Amino acid sequence: MKHILIPFLVGSTLVLSSCKETPEKTSQQQPKPEITQTVKLNQIQVLGTHNSYAKPIDSAVTALVDPIFNKLMGQYVQNMDSVSKQKFKEYHPNEMSFSQGLNYSHPDFITQLNAGLRSLEIDVFNDPTGNRFNSPAAYQVLKNQGINDLANFDTTDLSKPGFKVMHVADIDFRTHYPTFKKALEALNSWSNQNPKHTPIFIMIEAKDSGIPLFPNSAEVMPFDETAFDALDQEVISILGKDKLITPDDVRGKFKTLEEAVLANNWPLLEDAKGKFVFMLLPSAGGMSAESEYVKNHTVLENRVMFVQSQIGQPHAAFLLLDNAIVRQDDIKNAVKKGYLVRTRSDIETYEAKINDTTRAHAAFTSGAQVISTDFFRPGNNYGTDYFVKMPNGKPMRLNPVNSNNIK
Repeated sequence: MKHILIPFLVGSTLVLSSCKETPEKTSQQQPKPEITQTVKLNQIQVLGTHNSYAKPIDSAVTALVDPIFNKLMGQYVQNMDSVSKQKFKEYHPNEMSFSQGLNYSHPDFITQLNAGLRSLEIDVFNDPTGNRFNSPAAYQVLKNQGINDLANFDTTDLSKPGFKVMHVADIDFRTHYPTFKKALEALNSWSNQNPKHTPIFIMIEAKDSGIPLFPNSAEVMPFDETAFDALDQEVISILGKDKLITPDDVRGKFKTLEEAVLANNWPLLEDAKGKFVFMLLPSAGGMSAESEYVKNHTVLENRVMFVQSQIGQPHAAFLLLDNAIVRQDDIKNAVKKGYLVRTRSDIETYEAKINDTTRAHAAFTSGAQVISTDFFRPGNNYGTDYFVKMPNGKPMRLNPVNSNNIK
């Protein structure tokens, strides 16, 4: 089997290094990044995971869903107009089946943070009444077929009102943290034990639609302004304002958030240690930048999260440019201007399947501050050598694109 080589940058020189497994560090043993006093928050680069909360989906569910979902997706894409189809292709560049796209799993947040990851992604569902996601439809169908030996499903606090964490309601619902509150508590616990940690970038996807393939599927609620207000408040109530870098912290005295970003008014990294940066995908999994989150908060005043935006919007600060190959120049230009960018080193497990680091290389060299992977350590379900690590082996490094002017 071909041994994978992970390309990365040391200074400005491209080198190749054999990607050998290194032991995960405990919170007391974590490598400490060198921090220059004048480095700003947007002048670093970190690695994180995609759908960081996820436990493996039961194989009986994927066998049930695969043929149905793949047929529906084919019809869905076929009916798109040319512009929508091109955008969809950018975010989903390879034809992977439903089960292949989910062919990964992650340990709990503590293990990931102890391994040096500094970005996590959490999908959140609005459940103002409770009891919405207690009985996943896929499991009910399988049980009706006499299949009862199914992977454990944690229903802790699902009967209570509040935000729930999972990937796809009724289908891909197994998670380390059934509730958003439990996820935040885990983050807060680790942060309190590691008070000087590199800032952690948390991407929140507000799930506002489901895939009702089966009878009695859950009704997925939209996120209106009231729901987003509650989401912000839950973050504040558990983490506290002192642990957050908010849009107001960046905007300062500037009229708009984008003006502050273009003026590089991000806080110093030194002042951001021990804190969290929340980045919100408000709707349609990144396919739409419209959101009730911005309603009555046009420059994200008094908001907790930076929201997925487009250049030129008054609240623009965080851009989602996941395809680092297609968007290489766009990412570099945005990062140089001061924007915060998330991209991916692998998409829907395709790179792990074919053992290809091209996208990972593109992601690191693009200068995107936040890079997400489904494979941060050796060992994947395809049996290849593919995994992604920070080029310097530390929780962060200076950004290769916009840190040249650091003194």
